[in-house]
Amino acid sequence: MSQLKDHDTSGLSDFGYKQSLSTGSIGKFASFAAGVSYISILTSVFQLFYFGYGTGGPAYWWTWVGVFVGQLMVALVFAELAGRYPVAGAVYNWAKQLASKTTSWMAGWLMLIASIVTIGAVALSLQITMPQIWQGFQMVGDGTGPYDFAVNGVLLATILIAFTTLVNAFGVKLTAAINSIGVFVELFAAVFLVLALAWHAVRGPEVVFNTQGLGQGQPLGYFGVFLIAAMASGYAMYGFDTAGSLGEETKNPKKTAPRAIIRAVTASFVLGGAVLLAALLAAPNLSDPKLGEADGGLQYIVLSVLGGPFGKAFLVCVVVAITVCALAVHAAAIRMMFAMARDNNLPFSRQLAKVHPVRKTPTTAAITTGVLAIIPLLINIGQPAIFTILSSIGIVLIYLAYLLVTAPMLRNRFLKKWPLPDDGAGTGFSLGKKRGFIVNLTAVVWGAAMTVNLIWPRPEIYNSVPPFEWYFLWGGVMFVGFVVLVGLLLYRLRIRHHTGVLEEHSAPAQGSAGADEDHELEPVQGSADADEDDQLEPAMI
Repeated sequence: MSQLKDHDTSGLSDFGYKQSLSTGSIGKFASFAAGVSYISILTSVFQLFYFGYGTGGPAYWWTWVGVFVGQLMVALVFAELAGRYPVAGAVYNWAKQLASKTTSWMAGWLMLIASIVTIGAVALSLQITMPQIWQGFQMVGDGTGPYDFAVNGVLLATILIAFTTLVNAFGVKLTAAINSIGVFVELFAAVFLVLALAWHAVRGPEVVFNTQGLGQGQPLGYFGVFLIAAMASGYAMYGFDTAGSLGEETKNPKKTAPRAIIRAVTASFVLGGAVLLAALLAAPNLSDPKLGEADGGLQYIVLSVLGGPFGKAFLVCVVVAITVCALAVHAAAIRMMFAMARDNNLPFSRQLAKVHPVRKTPTTAAITTGVLAIIPLLINIGQPAIFTILSSIGIVLIYLAYLLVTAPMLRNRFLKKWPLPDDGAGTGFSLGKKRGFIVNLTAVVWGAAMTVNLIWPRPEIYNSVPPFEWYFLWGGVMFVGFVVLVGLLLYRLRIRHHTGVLEEHSAPAQGSAGADEDHELEPVQGSADADEDDQLEPAMI
């Protein structure tokens, strides 16, 4: 079985594709910004600080360190793959090179659903910030009604998703420009926020060892609540693969994408951890219950410490961060939908894979993603608990999708089929054999453990507010199980019988390793479970 060879800048022709998206529209900073904005430290730390602090107290800060170490291992594995295959729908196409077609389709399916759910979860976080800037943003009721918070959050989220849909539909250059400006504002604001809070510190860094007596009387003690609080940090540090997913539109992607992935997760850890620490040092009263409430949290600390006008100026920067975060997540979801559609691996693939002839962007996929992101919000409009539930489900699906890449790659390392021999074209990033094995093994163990932790049905995450029903408590397990089952049935019973690169996206036969007379995409040597049923059929005509 032949191995893929990197003949062009991105290796796109080796996948059997011709260039359809805008080439070279994304530079080094824009690639880095894509990963940073998806992670979006200001969005994530302001979004779920109240949950982490309310669950684990000041010592929850250590979950930020733990999650970073685990996700850095995943990022290093992804960087190695991005150095060889910087292709749209990164996780989906990477899994295609490492495992069976069923596995790669499931990786793409889970990532696509997770991204759509995450768009909604990120957009919902406007409700935590905007009414604290100006009460006029609480357009539904006065915020005291049982459903005022949830319904107003859905309204603000819908407006934001409509905006990200329009921008992404217009073209990647506009998306990259807005995203880069937003990330610059976010990084600038984060640095000054750390300095401003540190200036008002009223206690020392030993505060990060303060558990506030939480977990006493419980079977696992503080460790039990620490695991729950880890959801707040786990929600932050993912999406760094976005730089790889934008590879087809990036300049010199094999060198740019791997470095952007590693820099994005590292920079986010440093600045995010500093913001959290500075907030704990400056909080006037660690016993104030507002620190652990959704309408308080980190926003409450900023307003209390820095004062009204100055504090609200920082919250405006948080709104900018939320906006570019939703924009980046939406962009990543579009690339995943497009990547799967051009392989005829989704319902209505021909329509979803259409690229606008002028703007060079999958316009139909952009609109479809936006509409699908709004639907879960409308279905759950009367449930105040949707925020944490959506956040948790999105994280679980992401971690599962990542496992469908890191686990097959570890299997190939065991079988000594990875790393691939250098074919002379060079790669953008390599971990080597010994270091790569340790990193890969750690990434798999971490991903599996965190997935179990996040999907574990606990009321603090899945049923924190009334009504306390069993189906809310088990909602994460049931929804994730439903998504996995539907995905397997959809692919095995229908889609796999029609899969194949669409003719309009198929690379010309001459000079393309992946576009020979039968147009098959062959996995790398030793691909796991690449049986006959899972091979891509000839390009659909």
